[in-house]
Amino acid sequence: MDESGGSGRPRSDGTDGRRPGAAEGSGHPEPPRPVDTADSAEPAQGGPEGTPGAAGTSGRDSADDTARPQTADETPGPAEEPRQPGDRLTKAPQAAPGKPPHDTHPDYAHASHGPAPKLTPPKDKKGPGGGLLMGRPFGVPVYVAPSWFLVAALITWVFGGQLDRVLPELGAARYLVSLFFAVAFYASVLVHELAHTVAALRFKLPVRRIQLQFFGGVSEIEKESETPGREFILAFVGPLLSLVLSGLFYGAMRLVEPGTVPGVLLAGLMISNLIVAAFNLLPGLPLDGGRMLRAVVWKITGKPMSGTIAAAWVGRALAISVLIGLPLLNQSGALGGENQDIGGMDTVTDALLAAILAAIIWTGAGNSLRMARLRQHLPELRARALTRRAVPVESGTPLSEALRRANDAGARALVVVDTDGDPMSVVREAAIVGVPEHRRPWVTVSGLAQDITEGMRISAELAGEELLDTLRATPATEYLVVEASGEIYGVLSAADVERAFVKAMARPS
Repeated sequence: MDESGGSGRPRSDGTDGRRPGAAEGSGHPEPPRPVDTADSAEPAQGGPEGTPGAAGTSGRDSADDTARPQTADETPGPAEEPRQPGDRLTKAPQAAPGKPPHDTHPDYAHASHGPAPKLTPPKDKKGPGGGLLMGRPFGVPVYVAPSWFLVAALITWVFGGQLDRVLPELGAARYLVSLFFAVAFYASVLVHELAHTVAALRFKLPVRRIQLQFFGGVSEIEKESETPGREFILAFVGPLLSLVLSGLFYGAMRLVEPGTVPGVLLAGLMISNLIVAAFNLLPGLPLDGGRMLRAVVWKITGKPMSGTIAAAWVGRALAISVLIGLPLLNQSGALGGENQDIGGMDTVTDALLAAILAAIIWTGAGNSLRMARLRQHLPELRARALTRRAVPVESGTPLSEALRRANDAGARALVVVDTDGDPMSVVREAAIVGVPEHRRPWVTVSGLAQDITEGMRISAELAGEELLDTLRATPATEYLVVEASGEIYGVLSAADVERAFVKAMARPS
């Protein structure tokens, strides 16, 4: 995009209806001699006589930018951040009425910068990352995680040992039968997850994917249920389908001869689905029973966060109970086996299995708390509150002059406009930092700017999850914020949103 065709006369009027302070001297011994660096990707070196070169970076945005300006303590709400040691900030003039609420601004010429946090763009919902794609029932991708193959091998080995006692005539073929059982069992788990998915889609809740993994499956529902009643139904349909499958396998088992391969397979599937249903009905997050408990507490208190806290702590207590109780039950023979001597291999296996299950439940309960805290604090992230004031400048404006105008106006961002005042690009702060102060009179802002694409023009009314989704859809370091009328409101830095997000998550609920 050619941005060097301006009149060469810097604009003093703002396209957002605000006028920056009066211009004064640039503080340099010679008047600026602008050099068009719109196509410069690397700083040019000065000649032997000290001839100034064009410094800056390419006008294209880079995900590898590591420098960022520090956020001063002026931002109200969650965007506030303490200054770091070594940062040098200068007090800028007080904001005029009607400007975005910022009172203190970093001096671009002296600010010290550290690595910038980044908003990670979401993975493609239809792309890789979830494992082996098996299909898209109801339009939802189903992935098999690599950990499933480990579990399938374990089930094949364990169930094959049991078949050797029940059907010794199978010989080595028992492992083929065991593998079939492992696949059929996880097909039942998939039906369980599809029940959650169908219910979510009926409630207009988007489902990102279903993943079959170690110890079960996960339906990734992207939004929370709007009512506790829907939350209860959404959680209950999974165990209900597992119970239905258990009943169907029991009925089919009655139709075949006991002690045969079909009879043993149907009995195993009946018992396994019954165990899946009973385990998921335990009242603790992240299990379905925990979500049902959350819905009940939510209904009673009227507060979804109270339901999450209650179900999460019950889940943690459940994890401890599994860790201690499961090995004891197996050793006592209460689960159908013979009494085991403490110290045997079976005891070690039981303890390991209990530890894995307890870790999964404990971690899932903690993740549920964090996600609930995230949803609670997301509305605090508002584009209007986090936006920086911006000064409009033409493409041929020297960087030193543009920064002087920004500091005089108490602004913290630069927007490159055409001769009609329409915004064309946003000057990247990381690029500004990379230009030494003594070269800034010879570098034009166009060489440090990123063209404004449609995704980089966002509404000042965006907030919460909608704001984050918009920024992730078009990853950039700065965004132009506009009013509903199209008037420029300012520039939003992704680093400011990141810091606000981290600070909001750190506050107690």
